[in-house]
Amino acid sequence: MNFRSMEEFWPFYMSQHSKPATRRWHFAGTICSFLCLVYSLIFNWWFLIFVPVIGYGLAWYSHFFVEGNVPATFGHPIWSLICDYKMFGLMLTGQMDREIKRLGKRPILQAY
Repeated sequence: MNFRSMEEFWPFYMSQHSKPATRRWHFAGTICSFLCLVYSLIFNWWFLIFVPVIGYGLAWYSHFFVEGNVPATFGHPIWSLICDYKMFGLMLTGQMDREIKRLGKRPILQAY
């Protein structure tokens, strides 16, 4: 399925992250990858390799072993990265529950 905007992709992305544990693993992956980035910029440039490994590793773990689906990154890498940061921001500011309720009232698109 082709998405023309983030507004179209967002409900699908959230449907792929329906379990709170999946979103928590994503949060942990995003914050750990950010910390690896900071560490690599300050102390050791070679540590940059861990930024995507840890970030995607924790997120993909949640899809395979918690959510039971295929990561949206495989089909839509750019939209997924943008939405991951949006989800991280919503979780960081305590607005994720409200967004889940808002999206629960909308039909969810299927990618396949």
